[in-house]
Amino acid sequence: MLEIVEHISLKPFNSFGVEASARWFVEINSEADLAELFTDERWRNEEILILGGGSNILLTKDFEGLAIRMNILGLEYESRGDQVYLTAGAGVKWNDLVNYSVDHNFYGIENMSLIPGSVGASPIQNIGAYGVELNDVFFSCRAFERNTGLIRTFSNSDCKFGYRDSVFKSSLKGKYIITSVTIDLSLIPRFNLKYGAIQQELNNRGVREPTIKDISQVVSHIRVSKLPDPSTIGNAGSFFKNPVVSVDQFRHLQSTFPDIIHFEAENGMEKISAGWMIEKCGWKGKSIGETGTWKNQALVIVNHGNATGSDIYDLSSAIISDVAKLFGIILDREVNIF
Repeated sequence: MLEIVEHISLKPFNSFGVEASARWFVEINSEADLAELFTDERWRNEEILILGGGSNILLTKDFEGLAIRMNILGLEYESRGDQVYLTAGAGVKWNDLVNYSVDHNFYGIENMSLIPGSVGASPIQNIGAYGVELNDVFFSCRAFERNTGLIRTFSNSDCKFGYRDSVFKSSLKGKYIITSVTIDLSLIPRFNLKYGAIQQELNNRGVREPTIKDISQVVSHIRVSKLPDPSTIGNAGSFFKNPVVSVDQFRHLQSTFPDIIHFEAENGMEKISAGWMIEKCGWKGKSIGETGTWKNQALVIVNHGNATGSDIYDLSSAIISDVAKLFGIILDREVNIF
C-alpha cells in the first residue's frame, strides 16, 4: 500500500538545499506502484513534480501538487556481439551507472562521469559532458503514461533529442513518467578526448594509452576542480545552457572579443561558452546576500546557506540581463524552475 504523506519539506530532495514544501509526497519503487497511484483519478489531474536526485530543479515556492520521488532501482545488461545494452531503473544514480559501465569495460559514457542526478532524468535533459551526450548512447526508455496507466517504450528518434532538450520537456511534458533507461554501449573502446582538458590532463599524468578508468578518473578530476560538491554547498551544477549561434553571429562576436571560448555545434553552428560570457560580465565568484556564482566556474550558481529559491532565481535574472547587454545573447536556464 502506497503511503502518501502531506506537507513534507523538500529541502532534502533538491541539491540547492532551498526550503520548500510539497502538499503531498509519495515514493515510487516499481512500475506497479505507479499503476496503483494513478488508479485514483484524483492524481491524474493533479500537478506533479518528479524528483530523482533533485540536481536540476529550483524551487521558488511551495509545491501545491503531488511530489513523486522515483526510487526504482536495478541494473542489468544484455550483450549482442560487440554491443552491450545496459538497463537501469529511473532511481539509479547516474554516476553509479557510469561506474558500473567503467568497471565492466562497457565503453561510451566514461566522459559523463560524476554528472549528478538520477537515470530517470537523463533523457528529459539529454544530459551531456565533455563531448558526449545521452542521445549518443541512448537506445530506449520505458515510461508510464499518467492518463492511461500504460507503459510505452520510446526509441531514440521518439525522444526528439536536442541540446539539453527532449520531447519530455515540450509536447509530452508532464504526461509520462520515465521508469527505466536502456543505453547502447560497446565492448570496443572509442574514446573522445577532444573536449575540454581531457587530453592535457592525460598528458600531465603521463598516460599515453588511456584505459576507460583513466578517462573516467580524469573527467572526475576536472569536474571536481571546477564544480562545487552539492553535499557541502547547495548548487545544481551548470545553471545555464551554452548558447548556439550562427557562424555569422559568432564571427561578429569574435571580432569584438578575440578570446571568446567556443565549440563547433551541429549544422554549421557555433556553441559559445556561457560561463566565459558570465565571467566577462564580472559575475565569477560574486555573491549577493546568501547566493552567488561559484569561485571556480561562473556557470554555477550556489546557495551559501540560507538563500531562497526566489533569491537564486533573481540572481540568474540579473546575470541574463548583463549578458544580454554585453553580448546581445539571451541565456536560457538549464535548471527547471518550479
